Amino acid sequence: MKTATKTLLALTAAAAFGGFAATSLNLLVEQPASAAPAGGTAATVPAAGALPNVVNGTPMPSLAPMLKRVLPAVVSVNTKQRVRVNTPFGDDPVFRRMFGIPQERIAQSLGSGVIVDAARGLVLTNNHVVEDADEVSVTLADGRTLKAEFVGNDADTDIALMRIPAQNLTAIPIANSDQLQIGDFVVAVGNPFGVGQTVTSGIVSAVGRNNLPGAGFQNFIQTDASINPGNSGGALLNLNGELIGINTASFNPRGSMAGNIGLGFAIPSNLANNIKDQLLAGGVVKRGTLGIDTQDVDARIAQGLGLAEPRGAVVTRVYPGSAAAAAGLKVGDVILAANGGQIADAEALRNFQGLQAANARVTLDVRRDGKPLQLSTGLREAPKALPGSQLDERMAGASFAELPETLRRQGLSGVLVEDVARGSRAAQNQLQKGDVILAASSGEFTDLGGFRASFASEPQQLVLRVLRGRNSGQLQMR
Repeated sequence: MKTATKTLLALTAAAAFGGFAATSLNLLVEQPASAAPAGGTAATVPAAGALPNVVNGTPMPSLAPMLKRVLPAVVSVNTKQRVRVNTPFGDDPVFRRMFGIPQERIAQSLGSGVIVDAARGLVLTNNHVVEDADEVSVTLADGRTLKAEFVGNDADTDIALMRIPAQNLTAIPIANSDQLQIGDFVVAVGNPFGVGQTVTSGIVSAVGRNNLPGAGFQNFIQTDASINPGNSGGALLNLNGELIGINTASFNPRGSMAGNIGLGFAIPSNLANNIKDQLLAGGVVKRGTLGIDTQDVDARIAQGLGLAEPRGAVVTRVYPGSAAAAAGLKVGDVILAANGGQIADAEALRNFQGLQAANARVTLDVRRDGKPLQLSTGLREAPKALPGSQLDERMAGASFAELPETLRRQGLSGVLVEDVARGSRAAQNQLQKGDVILAASSGEFTDLGGFRASFASEPQQLVLRVLRGRNSGQLQMR
C-alpha cells in the first residue's frame, strides 16, 4: 500500500456532536451550522451579467444583482444519524442501566446543496454530506425546512441527488463547464463554519485536476475562491449566475480548521448533471469500461518500447468481448491519450474510464511497435456485482464488486466483498461483507474483470488473501 500523503484533503462533510472532528484518510469534517438566512422571492434564475450599468458616469462593479436572484437556490442540508455508543463493558444491559449509558446517540451535521430543478424540487449535493444519514432535511433561504427524499447517489464522484416537496422554489441554470478557462471569474456560495449563507469570489485556477488523494474519480475545477467546512455541496457560479460546479473540497496542510489557503475544488457541472440524469433515469450510475488491464510506463518499459519519455499506460491484458477487443487493442500497446486528453499513467486511464458513461464513444491515441495509431470504440458497461457462484461453488452466497475508487487512491487493488448470505458456503468459509480480496491462488487480478478471468483455470485449491479493517490474512475456501 502506498504511504498516505500528509496533505489534508478537507472534504467539507458534516461532523457529529456539534463539534469539529477528523476522519481517516486525512479528511476533516465540520461542525453543524445554523440554517441559511431568509432570501429573496422564488423565481427561476435567469442568466444575468454581474456588472450593473454605469452610475453617474462611473462604472460600479457589483455581484449584488446576480446574487439577489441566485442565493435562494442555495440551501442548507441538515442530517441526523443514529450512532451506536460503544462502552468498555460491551453490550451488557446491566452496566448500561447502572451508568446511564444509552445504546445510541443522534449525530447532527450540515452541508450545502443547490436546487437545479424548481418544478421537481431536485437538489444536488455531495455524497459525503448525506452519506449514512438516517434523516435529511433542507432549509431554504426563506426559512422553510423540508424533509428531503433521497433519490440516489454516486460515491465515486461524490454526488448525491435529493427531492424536496415545495412550491415557489428557485433553481440555478446549469452552464457548460467544458467552456471554463483558467482565469475566468467565479463565485462560491455555501454555509461555512455555521455562520450562515456566505459568498466568496475568485478565479478558475486550473481545470481537470485528477491527482487529489482520498477522492474517487476526479475532474476537479480548482479555484482560489474560499471553500471552507460547510461549503460542501454548495454552488460554484460564473458571473452570469449559472452553475459551473459543486463545491467539494479544500486543501490546507494544517487541516480545514486552519482556514482556507486558496486551494478549493469543485465537481464540474457537466459531470454533476450527467450523474443527476442517470440517477433520475434508473437510480444508479452506469459507467463505461474498456475491459483491459494496464500498468504504468516506467523508464525501463519506455526504453524497451522505444518511447521518448516514461508516460502512458501499457496494456497488459485485453478481455475477450470487451470494448478494447472490438477496437483492436493489443497487449503491449501504450495508450498515450484518450479523447484528446493526455494519459500520464494507468491511474489516469482508470480515472478517464470512470468518468465516462456506458456506451460512450472514445478515441485512443496509441503507440504500437514504435508507431502512432488511433483507435475508436464504444465503452461497454462496467460490471456492478458478480455472484460468487458464477466463479466457484466454494464462494457461493457471496457477491463481489469493484473496489471503491477512494480505496484505490490509497494504493489498494482487488475486489470488494459486497455481501455474504448468512449460512452460505462463503459464510462458512469465514468470508465477510466488507472484506477486500487483494489476491487469490486462482491468478493475478486488479479489478472485477480480472478476478472473474482468474477463475477460468478452475483452481483445485483456492486461497484468498483478504484485508479486513486494518488486518490482512488468508482464507482457504473449501
